[in-house]
Amino acid sequence: MRQRTYELWYALAAMIGLTLVYVPIATQGIPRASGVFGHGLGILGFLLMLSTETLYSLRKRARGKAIGRMSTWLQLHIFTGLVGPFMVLLHTSWKFNGLAGVLMLMTIIIVISGIVGRYIYTAVPRTVDGAEVALRDLEQQIAAADAKLQELGAARLTPAVATGGGASLVLGRTFARWRYRREIDRTLKSIGAAGQTHARQLRQSFDDRFRIHQQIQSLAAARRLLAVWHTIHIPIGVALFTVAAIHIVETLYYATFIK
Repeated sequence: MRQRTYELWYALAAMIGLTLVYVPIATQGIPRASGVFGHGLGILGFLLMLSTETLYSLRKRARGKAIGRMSTWLQLHIFTGLVGPFMVLLHTSWKFNGLAGVLMLMTIIIVISGIVGRYIYTAVPRTVDGAEVALRDLEQQIAAADAKLQELGAARLTPAVATGGGASLVLGRTFARWRYRREIDRTLKSIGAAGQTHARQLRQSFDDRFRIHQQIQSLAAARRLLAVWHTIHIPIGVALFTVAAIHIVETLYYATFIK
């Protein structure tokens, strides 16, 4: 199954590092967008955003021997998609008028859209290589989890799992996990698991069954939501880089060529 990922933490660490560099400079005056430091932030931030928009898509379409796992490229995609816009935000000198303001607003929209997309994406079970897990494989996994619970003598005490369908199962799965954790605590107390090892085995088996059951129920809805998200996110990205290209040409014209 898919391994744990830490790209959000890496992105947060990078943004904190950038802030620690930016703040001492800003105490002597907010860096101008047209200054060396401001330009550097803008250029590097734009390049990171451009790589966000292109590299992962190119890797998905790569034929033959591809470099790296899809999951690794997705992590890089998320990292650059957060750090790049943050650098562009610092580049603005906190002035959001005119075309630059429109560009920043579109950047915020696409970052929020990307976060939503990642949340939907993680609802679709995948292997460590990023390939989708088939429904029959999930059914085999839940049968194995049931067998493990039966072996531990707790098959009839499995905590209730939310049923239903549609987007609510995908978008509300974090709340469902919170309710499940409360239920599992009550269940473990009710059976009076003897010893820490037994209790740990039960919790792991319960967790596995809950995760797989949730994935089976929400799989079709997650795929539909992901398809809808793509039809919205991609045009926003195209519009963003169109406006960015206009902004770059305008900046070069007024700041360089006109002189």
